[in-house]
Amino acid sequence: MPATPTVVLVHGGFADTAIWFGVVAELHRHGIPVVAPPNPLRGLAADAAHIASVAAQIDGPVVLAGHSYGGAVITVAGTADNVAALVYIAAHVLEEGESLGELQAGFPAAEAAVDLQRWSYPVPGGGEGTEVTLDVEAFPTVFAADVSAPVARVLASCQRPLALAALEEKATAAAWRTRPSWALVAGADRVIAPEVERFGAARAGAGVVEIEGASHAVPLSQPTAVTRLIRDAVHAVS
Repeated sequence: MPATPTVVLVHGGFADTAIWFGVVAELHRHGIPVVAPPNPLRGLAADAAHIASVAAQIDGPVVLAGHSYGGAVITVAGTADNVAALVYIAAHVLEEGESLGELQAGFPAAEAAVDLQRWSYPVPGGGEGTEVTLDVEAFPTVFAADVSAPVARVLASCQRPLALAALEEKATAAAWRTRPSWALVAGADRVIAPEVERFGAARAGAGVVEIEGASHAVPLSQPTAVTRLIRDAVHAVS
């Protein structure tokens, strides 16, 4: 069994694995094994099952790190036997039996809620589902205010849509009840209100770091700070 846990990085909605580019490079520099699988973004149960399967096929302990909706995914997927710790990065931290919509209903709506575009997609067996992206013009300000304008425009064009059903599915587990957790709050987040991030982190008893002025794209804009928190988790469970 490897002495150092493998970090599995889980992206959220409106993004793909590229959001972790700088974090992956930093983890490599520190000799920490890392995998950044695609998150299907089709529904909480299905997405969590996919990530749990990825973790279960890794030899040795795993630290799951989730950004945004990826936090909800690791909350459920983190019950996989070899998951040793959870790291939430500007993320939703759900309770068992709670949906993203229910969590956010107790707080003022984030700015992103008014800038969503709806799209349809075919579902197995026929019919259509609904998925959402952020408005391309609003994306740089709402999602990536501390990222350079050219990069933010590219990210806006490369969004991965999130199935609307994912916002309504209830978490079937809360892995933070049995795993140590850490959380980073993005102080200027306009996709998930910082108050939501703080509440979830406190409820989970997570070790918290807050970065004032950080946008929702904090893994890309502040990779060193994000990596430092993930390294804290890795070292704590090594």
